[in-house]
Amino acid sequence: MASVPAIPDSYNHVLAELECLDPLLSALRLDSSRLKCTCIDVSKRWLALGSSGGGLNLIQKDGWKQRLFLTHKEGAISQVACCLHDEDYVAAATSQGLVVVWELNQERRGKPERIYVSSEHKGRKVTALCWDTAALRVFVGDHVGKVSAIKINTSKQGKAAAAFVMFPVQIITTVDSRVVQLDYLDGRLLISSLTRTYLCDTEREKFWKIGNKERDGEFGACFFPAGKNSGNQQPLIYCARPGSRMWEVNFDGEVQSTHQFKQLLSSPPLPVVTLRQDPHYTGSSCSPQSLSFPKLLYLTEHCVVTWTERGVYVFLPQSVQVLLWSEVKDIQDIAVHKSELFCLHTNGKVVHLSLLLVDRCIERLMRRGFWTLAARVSCLFQNSIVSCRARKNLPLDKLEHLKSQLDASTQQDLTVQLEELISKLEPLDSACSSRRSSISSHESFSVLDSGIYRVISRRGSQSDEDSCSLHSQTFSEDERLKEFPTHHEDEQELENVSHASVVVEADRNETFLPFSIPLSFRSPSPLVSLQAVKESVSSFVRKTTEKIGTLHISPESRGKHEAKDDEQLPELTLNLVTCPQGEKESEPQNWQLPEEDRLRDLKAATAETIAKLQDPLVLLEPQCMRRVLQEWLVHLEEKFSKEHSALSVKKSKTVCAEEQRAVLEENLQVAPADRDATDKEQSAILEDCTEKEHTTETCASKTAYENGTDVMGSLGCGFQLSPPRGIEPDVLKDLVELTTLCFELRVFSCGSDEAEESSGESLPPATSATLACRFMRSFFILLDLKRVKQCIITTCATSPNVWETYIAGLKELTCHSPVALAMENEDMLKLLKLLHDLGPWDDSPLLLAHAQRLYEKFGETALRPLIKFHPSILPSDIKQLCWNDPAHFLAYLDSLVKSKPEDKRPFLLRSLLQPESVRLDWLCLAVSHDAPQRASTVDEEGNPRPRSHLFTWGYSQFILLLIKLPADFVMKEKMADICKSHGFWPGYVFLCLELDRRTEAFTSIVHLDDLSLLNGEDGSIPETIEEWKLVLHLAQNHSTAFHHHSPQNGNAVSNGGPSCPDCITVENVALLLAKAIGPNRALSLLQECGLTLELSERFTGVCEILRIAEKRQRALIQSMLERCDRFLWSQQA
Repeated sequence: MASVPAIPDSYNHVLAELECLDPLLSALRLDSSRLKCTCIDVSKRWLALGSSGGGLNLIQKDGWKQRLFLTHKEGAISQVACCLHDEDYVAAATSQGLVVVWELNQERRGKPERIYVSSEHKGRKVTALCWDTAALRVFVGDHVGKVSAIKINTSKQGKAAAAFVMFPVQIITTVDSRVVQLDYLDGRLLISSLTRTYLCDTEREKFWKIGNKERDGEFGACFFPAGKNSGNQQPLIYCARPGSRMWEVNFDGEVQSTHQFKQLLSSPPLPVVTLRQDPHYTGSSCSPQSLSFPKLLYLTEHCVVTWTERGVYVFLPQSVQVLLWSEVKDIQDIAVHKSELFCLHTNGKVVHLSLLLVDRCIERLMRRGFWTLAARVSCLFQNSIVSCRARKNLPLDKLEHLKSQLDASTQQDLTVQLEELISKLEPLDSACSSRRSSISSHESFSVLDSGIYRVISRRGSQSDEDSCSLHSQTFSEDERLKEFPTHHEDEQELENVSHASVVVEADRNETFLPFSIPLSFRSPSPLVSLQAVKESVSSFVRKTTEKIGTLHISPESRGKHEAKDDEQLPELTLNLVTCPQGEKESEPQNWQLPEEDRLRDLKAATAETIAKLQDPLVLLEPQCMRRVLQEWLVHLEEKFSKEHSALSVKKSKTVCAEEQRAVLEENLQVAPADRDATDKEQSAILEDCTEKEHTTETCASKTAYENGTDVMGSLGCGFQLSPPRGIEPDVLKDLVELTTLCFELRVFSCGSDEAEESSGESLPPATSATLACRFMRSFFILLDLKRVKQCIITTCATSPNVWETYIAGLKELTCHSPVALAMENEDMLKLLKLLHDLGPWDDSPLLLAHAQRLYEKFGETALRPLIKFHPSILPSDIKQLCWNDPAHFLAYLDSLVKSKPEDKRPFLLRSLLQPESVRLDWLCLAVSHDAPQRASTVDEEGNPRPRSHLFTWGYSQFILLLIKLPADFVMKEKMADICKSHGFWPGYVFLCLELDRRTEAFTSIVHLDDLSLLNGEDGSIPETIEEWKLVLHLAQNHSTAFHHHSPQNGNAVSNGGPSCPDCITVENVALLLAKAIGPNRALSLLQECGLTLELSERFTGVCEILRIAEKRQRALIQSMLERCDRFLWSQQA
């Protein structure tokens, strides 16, 4: 068997092609001789591929399932850049030198649109594109050295933003040669040309040349951001130099040092892990490489990647190391995002590589079922796998499973190599193995740089020595959870081991014991049980200390530490036993009563209440239902609320003891010389707190018994988030139904006097809201959260404290969710993605808690993305969230409606109007926000001001959509009154025509003085002679009262003159009349009304033209009829 050369253990990273993009390119037809990929870029969401045919393909990286195709008639795509901080924007440069900026409109689900086309570089070759990291600005560089910036103005920045930016293109500078690479960070622009690198402060418009020595050729440069844990350290700059060198430059453009990688690149190339061919490693060194790096790209947190015509190179520039280099031929360009590399080859082919740790790469290959390739990579990188770091992620059992998946007959050599690797992991005669085996039964460990052994407790493991000293009975983890529900004593004892230079990590969120103790579930003597726990813990800690302490503790100090442990354990035992003693004295019967007996009365009362509610005489009478529910609520409060009230009192009063114990655990790691005095003082503190805790519990229990249901009201700060123990699911379902019914019928108390008041309708809203809040806190876990939410929205809309209590309960239910834990540190986009990944949410009210947190932290900007969660979050929910700021709710509602195509918006809005009465609320809200002043639209008499319907209303589309939906007569009248009172005249005129109040409609149109409103498209043209007479008289009165005596919102006009073709005058209305009924009939009607003196020669001329046109039309019709008649007679003959 030929031996395979192993890669040195200094190499623990590899480039892996885990998925092939050839099918994707084939589907995009970019693999033909006519079309090929010309440029590439990548972001968190998109992979952008420009083609030689002028098309730009945007493929969603998540599953490669969504594709946008953007066409350009200006030539092939030469450069493309995705905006990293707002992925709704992408910039593309064409072969003609035009730069096109696209807005994808993904949030609004609209079509992508061009928002700007720059011709600043027309006729030149654009060689570099780069986005600003904070603002919507694109930097462009071309082959003659010209660098410009395009400032993007979009609808997201406000309606009037474009009016203040007259020149969106700014010339940054012109360097001495072709721009090779652009990079931007924190207000600084980095420009790398063929001769040198320039640093530009775009805010202060200052420029620096980096270094004094020029160069000749394509050399890149990039920013190197400061790491997350670097404090106030400024970013660095790395500039490529000839001969495999790099300059390290500070953020002010001063060269700090020169790094030489020529000799380091003499190492052999590492293979690329790919399914196309088996990885091979020669092991023979090559000659030093003197290379020119055409571009430098920042990769992950510490790496810089570049390439040549020979391969890909990944450097650690700060430590002057070559992480790896691999042979990848004919690369034209590379786009990176985090640890992903997308390589564009000169033939148009795209390869997706990932920079991975070796063990991570093997894990992914095994998950995808590529067993042979995983085995070959394991054998090549066996030195890295044997190291401690790789063994943590790739343990022995995984390698054994990998070997079992190989075919022993056809892959014998590979199986033998893998067996050799497995044998190296556990050498029998190794000193390290003997040390490791002494503690591996309980823990796995790793050695830190400081020499300290870091020990991680292994779940469910137990040494042979410990198992002999304890009971031989073995329990599963679930059984241990039942046997021993508290583990504070275990944690406190384990902390004593910390002085032996061992760091112990345990999952504090799970109840876990590394040994087995046969305790009964409800022991009649908790003191005896805890004493047994103490002895077992003491034995385990003592033996573990003896084994682990030999690793670093000298023989002289070992005796002192063991003595300190023996002295400290009895003191801890005394303090830990005190609390259960108090519980036993105060509640001796609760330890002995089974759960079934304690809840028997509640179950019986629940069954009886369910039976009573099925009686039609009770079901159809709300007062009878309330009376039955009040009787049942007595049992619920006695068996559930009182029990949990006592637990809440106990929990609140044990804060002192818990805090003191936490202090004790921290202080157990003080110096050994101070250990005695500290332990005695803390033991006395714990004893004092335990006595106070027991006394307070007794007083609280007595107060709870005397005050009954007022206990929860006095506490008022905690929610009951756990159901009664020992209740079957069917019974719990009935409890939820009855409790929710109590809330819906406003049965909030079982007391005789208070019950009568709470069951009626005479309670003031504030009192009813207070009772509802207390009821929710007491029985939150027994409420149907969906029904309660709907009840609050419909019946408690004027009591925001009820909704706040409901949201507070939801927050407590979700306080440990990933979204809540990440709320402090993550930005809004990451939180929204995390929230989306936790879905689907369906109708879960828990989503409201996260929406409230987002709104509290980010304000109105967090509401617009929440439209993606519709219908899980409804507008009624958002209205409650924005109770103090209705404008935020209105913006959300408008965005939600506009997120749908225009033909589907009426259906969406109709579905949201539940109940129908919210239509009036939304209309009042829309006409009172982002609207013109009422004095600008309504005159002193309440009539429309001229041309006031042309004012801009921020929510005019939403208002028109709302009033055009089908509605009854009364609803339309109310909407018309709202529109009139606020001066929204387009809506008022439309509703008047809908209500057949045509006189009011024509009166408003004449006051608005806009002839286009009589165009007939919306049915506003007069239909009868009486309506024409009305409009003529209104026009005459309006012209007399307004046109000659007051200015208007526009140009001054004179009645009947040619300068006012769109104003409502007698002559203009007469012309409409002549067109509608003919000039002769119109003239007789005008004479009848006595308005002929109002007409000018223009009217006479138009009438003559109309008469001529009418005669010709009649002659044409007569001629056509005669021809048809002759044709028909000829056919008959």
